[in-house]
Amino acid sequence: MIKVLMIEDDAELAEILTEYLEQFDIKIKNVEDPYLGLALLENEKFDLIILDLTLPGIDGLDVCKEIRKESSIPIIISSARHDIMDKVTALENGADDYLPKPYNPRELEARIKTILRRQPTIINPKTQNKEKDLVLDENKQEIKHKGKILDLTAAEYGILSYLMKKEGGVVSREELIYNIEAINEESSNKSIDVIVGRIRQKLGESPKEPKHIKSVRGIGYKYIA
Repeated sequence: MIKVLMIEDDAELAEILTEYLEQFDIKIKNVEDPYLGLALLENEKFDLIILDLTLPGIDGLDVCKEIRKESSIPIIISSARHDIMDKVTALENGADDYLPKPYNPRELEARIKTILRRQPTIINPKTQNKEKDLVLDENKQEIKHKGKILDLTAAEYGILSYLMKKEGGVVSREELIYNIEAINEESSNKSIDVIVGRIRQKLGESPKEPKHIKSVRGIGYKYIA
């Protein structure tokens, strides 16, 4: 699944593109606020960004520049602005492609996959041959820790598997409550903390210095492989 962050304040267009691209295994997460988009980029892993230029609060060209200060993630500009200087400036600021509106969503799908095919696969020599401590098997609904199947309750499995699938992203306690079937929607944030504590025990982690399940103060948790 290709995960794309879209920063687009045209909600109708965003909905059309989201529904269309889903059939090509491209999942869109759209935000209308560019500042929220920049914050999401810090906390979640995305494969590519689709960026409008005419946005509330800050121009898309400036957003592109801010992204490039911290990340080399591919950026496609999707804009109704047809001034050649906007295109030139966007490319100079680090955009990978510029798609003037209106366009056929099929062209956007093709451009996304073309750009991602060009991206080099970077292998960290320190982790190239390193096996992951935790391995999730969704078909069997089991998680192995260092080769051994963990003895988990339904709620523990739900939380740990959800965090693993969101690897590197911050997950709030509320998100866990509402997205895991084994947890009652009336559960409190405290009950989530108790379950996470039990998971850490089974992983042999210190609550003060956990290796895999990191606490994010005031929000929730983050899984690190």
